[in-house]
Order: sequence, then structure tokens, then C-alpha cells
Amino acid sequence: VQLVESGGGSVQAGGSLILSCTASGPADSNYCMAWFRQAPGKEREGVASIYTSGGSTHYGDSVKGQFTISRDNAKNTVHLQMNSLKTEDTAEYFCATGTDLTWAAFGNWGQATQVTVS
Repeated sequence: VQLVESGGGSVQAGGSLILSCTASGPADSNYCMAWFRQAPGKEREGVASIYTSGGSTHYGDSVKGQFTISRDNAKNTVHLQMNSLKTEDTAEYFCATGTDLTWAAFGNWGQATQVTVS
């Protein structure tokens, strides 16, 4: 499965962005999807994950109540709605597929999209 992220960019603190990730390859949506991020000099961290059917989600502590993950299986796409953005949200954001909602279950990565909050 190949993953292509879009929607990154520059935004002022307090603003919002929506990231999208489209999966292509085998017509099989039976995998979990997630967003991770990596800021300069920091380790990659899990942001949000969503179950196959979209019914269950999991969020990193730093984004709970601020970000919302959703998926459209008909379009093989997952979205990340990011609100009230802070400078510390600046990072490369990666899309990933995995076998369950836990961060360790994800190992197929997209190329990332940059989010810069100033």
C-alpha cells in the first residue's frame, strides 16, 4: 500500500489545517491508519490512529481534544483535522498503515507533509 499525504503548509498559531492521506495499491481497506509527526531533533510520535471501520480512534496525549482523525474507506483516505494549532505542532506529519491502534503496530509510512505553525 502506497500512501500520499497532502494538506500541509504554514499557518498562524490558533489556526486550523486538514491533512489528508490517500492509500493506493491492493483494494483492501482492512488496515488501521494513523498519523505520526516528527519535529526537528525529536523522535517520531504517534498523533492519532483509527480502526479499520472508523469506529474506534486513539490519540496521543498532546493532541487530545485538539485534533480529530477520520477516514473514508470508499476513497481509501484518512483525514486529520487540526485545530487551535500551536508552534509546538510544527513537524513533519506522516501517514501510516498498521494492524491495530497502538503506535507500535504501524510500519508502512508515507513521505510526510510539513506543517509549520508560527
